[in-house]
Amino acid sequence: QVQLVESGGGLVQPGGSLKLSCVVSGRIFRINVMGWYRQAPGMQRELVATFNTGGTTDYADSVKGRFTISRDNAENTVYLQMNSLKAEDTAVYYCNAEIKTRSYLASRNYWGNGTLVTVSS
Repeated sequence: QVQLVESGGGLVQPGGSLKLSCVVSGRIFRINVMGWYRQAPGMQRELVATFNTGGTTDYADSVKGRFTISRDNAENTVYLQMNSLKAEDTAVYYCNAEIKTRSYLASRNYWGNGTLVTVSS
């Protein structure tokens, strides 16, 4: 069974920083895509940042220049460094990964349970 576990959320003042982590565990043949999404109250879940197949990255326009996604392939971990945080960054942040658990099975999409980030003074 594959699990994605996020950590690092919390309360931070505007202008502050947080670093989120997501560890993927379980039987993994290959991780194709890893990234972060967020969902604010009353809003749809949206892409924040992702590593695509091939290792390229995509960012939401609203976080470009402030957030940085990174990964440790040996530890099956993806990080999200968030700087210059704003009130509108307040949301539950979800880790997402497209994972192949067996060589003969198709890839599947997996989600973590989320970690809450609150930006407030």
